[in-house]
Order: sequence, then structure tokens, then C-alpha cells
Amino acid sequence: MLDIKQLQNNFDEVAAKLSKRNLDRETLNALRSLALETKESKRRMEECLALQNEKSRLFGQYKKEGKDVESLKAELDKLKAEAAEYEARTKDLELKLNGFALTIPNLPDDSVPLGKDEEENVLIKTVLSPVAFDFEPKDHVELGEKLGWMDFERAAKISKSRFSILKGEGARLERALINFMIDFNGKRGFELCSVPFIVNADTMQGTGQLPKFEEDLFKIENDEDRAFYLIPTAEVPLTNLYFDEILDESALPIKMTAHTPCFRKEAGSAGRDTRGIIRQHQFHKVELVALTKPEASMEMLDEMVSCASDMLTELGLAHRLMALCSGDMGFSATKTIDIEVWIPSQGKYREISSVSNCGDFQARRAKIRYKEGKANKLVHTLNGSSLAVGRTI
Repeated sequence: MLDIKQLQNNFDEVAAKLSKRNLDRETLNALRSLALETKESKRRMEECLALQNEKSRLFGQYKKEGKDVESLKAELDKLKAEAAEYEARTKDLELKLNGFALTIPNLPDDSVPLGKDEEENVLIKTVLSPVAFDFEPKDHVELGEKLGWMDFERAAKISKSRFSILKGEGARLERALINFMIDFNGKRGFELCSVPFIVNADTMQGTGQLPKFEEDLFKIENDEDRAFYLIPTAEVPLTNLYFDEILDESALPIKMTAHTPCFRKEAGSAGRDTRGIIRQHQFHKVELVALTKPEASMEMLDEMVSCASDMLTELGLAHRLMALCSGDMGFSATKTIDIEVWIPSQGKYREISSVSNCGDFQARRAKIRYKEGKANKLVHTLNGSSLAVGRTI
């Protein structure tokens, strides 16, 4: 979440950075005005309470000096009513301010290239060369169905489109890749975690999926007061393991990996990759998540990118690293490196991993802190695919 104090104290700097993410100054002005209104209401409330306390101490003096106690009571009643009014107003304004702030994206790091969309992402390097075939490669759908590894028709029958069934060698390949990825990440110091696939709304809000991207989530209807959701990525439960906690400085960095199914409505991708296992409502992914001190987060970003890239190299898959421009980054990221793998049947590179440094953006939402001396500071959080299993297949 955006630091409201930073917005108030360095408005022009914040506005300039967010303009790179196509956010206009009018929106930020409205947020700043709401923050000032909230601050003033809180000041007036505290002023009334302080005056109320001061007047309350005068009862003994009034009685001793024979002054009108009833007039003092009337003053106190008036102050009490004013304080209650300002308290209710402040709570209402704070809710509005928090809700507004939750819709504002993260500030891009100064090293992020300026651009509007994926066409302006910047190539960092390529790793390995695509295999040259003396025939036209078939796509995974044709091969998978011919070999009996994949069944899309029956998956649609028991569920809907954009689901798949892997059978026989296809299912065994999926399991082998998942184990390979987990073991690879373990050798790089990422601890394996097994996490819930269903989380509450606070957890989704902590990593930035709510409230802005609710339409892309699978919500579970139930009889309880709280809403629950199927996770879109293991980043959500892994990061929120430390929701509203203060960690010891010595515990950092925390490096975790997990394999989970991921569930996405793909609400904004109508007509895109409707065939096969490139873009599905349910898919398997192995995730990397790290919590670090602020000064160590960019070094951790490089470490996580190297981990995913080295894994693809060990699998013999040609890929390239791309620095995402300001207009193509995800909502919570301050800097993102995408890894794109070469798909022979498509004759182009496609994203297989996205590794992001979120700075303190998620930590502020999820209240994840660490103690440095006597001070409590926000950690930096990072996440990345390592890897998307279906795309690896």
C-alpha cells in the first residue's frame, strides 16, 4: 500500500513516479485531500478529548470555590458530544482513506524502464539458443492428444473450458517436474512449505489481490460472515504467513518455496490462448517467496531470477530475461523481471516466470515488520514463479 506520509510530504515525487504507471495527478490529489481531512478530524477529536480531561479535573476546585458545577457539567456534556461526533467522523474517513489507498499501485523503482506496455519491455539477455528443427514442430495440444497424455474434451465435460486432464506419461511428467523444481529450489536455500489453497479476504488484501482484482478470483460462497477465496498463486499464503507479525532481525532473509494449484478466472483474457495448457483456470506452479531487509531486496531479486533461469538452463530450454517497463508491471511490484521460454510450435518466446520485488508495499498492507534495535521497520517482500508447470511441459 502507498505510504500516505510519503504522499503528503513528497507529493510531486510520488506523482511523477506514478505517472509512469499511467496514474493521473487528480487521483493522487483526491487521496491527499482525503488524508488531510482525516488528519484534521482526528486532531479536532483529540483536542476535544484533551479539553474534556482538563475540565473534568476542575470539579473539586469548583465545589471548593462555590462555583456553578452545573455549568461545568454542561460544558463537559457538550465536549463529550463533540468528541463522539469527531470520533465517528474520523473512523468513517479512515475507512474511506484506507479503501482509496488500497487501489493505488506501487511506486516503480528508478531502474524500471519507462514504457506503456509489453512492447516497451527491455531485453536483458538470452540464455541458450532455440533448437533448430528440420520439420515444423507440432504444438502441445496436437502432440498431447495424439499420445494420449492430454484430454481437454473430458475436462470440459466435468468442469468447463480452460481446464485440462493429464494422463499416463503426461501426469508423470508433471509430477516429475514439480519434484525437480522443489528440489532445485531447496538446494538454493528456499524452504519447502505446504500451504492452504483457500484463504480469507485479509490474506488476499495483504498481497494486493483485493480489492482491485476481485473479478479475477474464485470466491467461495459459504454461511459464514467472512469471505474465502481459492488462491491465484502460492505467493498469497506464503507472504501472509507472517501477517501482522514483528520478526527478529536475525530471522531475515526468509526464503520459501511451495507447489500449489492456482485458480484464476482470467477475466481480462477473453479469446487469448484458449487452446491447451498455456492459460487455464486451474494450473500448477512452484513459487518462490522471500522476506528481506530493505537494503537486501534487490540482491534477493537477482538471486531469485538466477534460480529460475538456472533451472530452465538445466532443463535445456532456451529463454530470455526481460525487464518489464513501468506500464507492464503488476500492481504490487516496484520492479519485475520476466523470464520467457522459447515455444518451438509458436516460434516465439512466452512468459514462464515473473519475479518481482514489491518493496514494502505488501508489508505495509499485511503489517509485516522486523525489529531493528528499538525500531520496528517494514520488511521487503519478493515473489516469483519457479516455474509455471504447464508452460514448462
